[in-house]
Amino acid sequence: MNNIPVTILERKHFQNLRYILDRQELLSLMPKSGVCAELGVASGAFSQEILNITSPKKLHLVDSWDSDRYSKQAMETVLKRMRSEINDGKVMVSNGISTEVLQQFNDSYFDWVYIDTDHSYETTISELYHCDRKVKENGIITGHDFCAGNWEGGVKYGVIEAVYQFCVERDWEIIYITSDIKFPSFALKRL
Repeated sequence: MNNIPVTILERKHFQNLRYILDRQELLSLMPKSGVCAELGVASGAFSQEILNITSPKKLHLVDSWDSDRYSKQAMETVLKRMRSEINDGKVMVSNGISTEVLQQFNDSYFDWVYIDTDHSYETTISELYHCDRKVKENGIITGHDFCAGNWEGGVKYGVIEAVYQFCVERDWEIIYITSDIKFPSFALKRL
């Protein structure tokens, strides 16, 4: 945690930034009828909002449900909640580590990806690098928990540091931040 780098953004990395209300407004600004992924699904409540608001052609749900964080029971909840969409081929569920599952997709496959996994610097920067290849040229990378940490749980996050580093190293810009008090979301696009 002490070796999380501190990266300074240039104005170009946030010159088009819009501060928006919440994750639902963020979803309303995402491409409709696209191919998208949610990394970190838990029981699928936000997945349902993705379906309802963006009407994706294909939604890939990725989580490590057999881990300390989430049980297989959470995965069963997702499978029940999304049964119809899974049967129609609109939703695909993958149980595994986000970066390992992302490697299975072709480059430039996704219109957008939403990251909501463990929020550590190491995981988030790795997911961002993978998404850099996996989203289309005009694609968007979004994510949750763009904050210093969960102080109720005493957990330091590394999402902000990872996003800043990624934007500077890979030439992306922050286009949206939500105004959620505890756990804001972000969205990025290529410069």
